[in-house]
Amino acid sequence: MNEKVQSPDQKDKDQKDKDKDRNANWESWQVYVMAATCLVVGVIVGYLVRGSAPITATAAPVAASQPAPGAAAPTEQQKKMPTLDDMKHMADKQAEPLLEKLKADPNNADLLNQVGNIYRMTHQFQTAATYYQKSLDVNPKNVGPRTDLASCLYYQGDVDGAIGQLEKSLTYDPKHAGTLLNLGLIRWKGKNDAAGAIASWQKLLKLYPNYEHKDTVEKLIAEAKTHTGKTLPQSE
Repeated sequence: MNEKVQSPDQKDKDQKDKDKDRNANWESWQVYVMAATCLVVGVIVGYLVRGSAPITATAAPVAASQPAPGAAAPTEQQKKMPTLDDMKHMADKQAEPLLEKLKADPNNADLLNQVGNIYRMTHQFQTAATYYQKSLDVNPKNVGPRTDLASCLYYQGDVDGAIGQLEKSLTYDPKHAGTLLNLGLIRWKGKNDAAGAIASWQKLLKLYPNYEHKDTVEKLIAEAKTHTGKTLPQSE
């Protein structure tokens, strides 16, 4: 049987169709990544935040796991869950126009931060950290990218580096809510320092009594109190 040979035009069309399919799924996979890969703290879902807006992301596996015996069959969408390579491809495509702008303006801190955000949300933490660091080299007092850099370091296993970045952020903005929340999460889950975590969260609630995620923070404090034998700070 003769093998059908595709023309260059047909190959180009097929590749464009594949890219179109990937891009069509980009927004839905962003939602999946942010919704399904939260940092789980006991029975409570915690999250690391970026800037002033909550963004959930962690280094949890992206590809679908095998269903347990007796579990419902995966849906078509679940079967198409992207691998890390797929997500890298999507991130590269999304970052292309920003990278093109950076060629003409390589020290644009905002553009560098935006590129970092794209790679962070697609679990390319090492690449994201590189762009956040470049952004901070230009504007070291920008707390948002530094908080994001800390998250990337944490997800790569550099707990001390992550805490160091968050503590440095607080020297620029001692009242930054996202930094205080993340610092508590990383102190607890990364260093088993429940007392230190509680101190960060109580400071957050003292500064912002009507914090929009107050209920979650209070649950985190309550959960952390059950995991330490140390003398704990009391809420004021």
